[in-house]
Amino acid sequence: MESVTAHVDNLKNNLNQRRPPCLETLNSQVLAIDLEQQTATLSFDIPLAFCHSGNIVQGGFVTAMLDAACSHAVFSAGREVTTVSTLEIKVSFLQPSRAGKFQCIGKITRIGGSIAFMVGELFDESGVLTATATTTAKLIKPRTD
Repeated sequence: MESVTAHVDNLKNNLNQRRPPCLETLNSQVLAIDLEQQTATLSFDIPLAFCHSGNIVQGGFVTAMLDAACSHAVFSAGREVTTVSTLEIKVSFLQPSRAGKFQCIGKITRIGGSIAFMVGELFDESGVLTATATTTAKLIKPRTD
């Protein structure tokens, strides 16, 4: 039987190897998965080219980081989900997010058979919370027919 540590390492490796091009563009990596807390922590390295107005990361990229961390929490929850389709997301921009390194934590707050509710927090490299999100997503599972 696989240990919890080995299982988490396999999940992280699988998610990092299968990351979509949009997450490659955001220089993303899954850093940690906590099965008990139902969280996923991702890192991002955002270049100045993704900024406007004097080094402020465009809000769509901030939203993408939060959305990705929340989705990865669901992918790690062991529900055989193939797609996490965002139905609604609300982002609060608390501080300017400037080009550089970020960590984003996505957490499941409630999960059912077809819908998940999550929260996300985005921290800059100094540990400052720059944005938060609440999101609802539809869970798509493999077809059985």
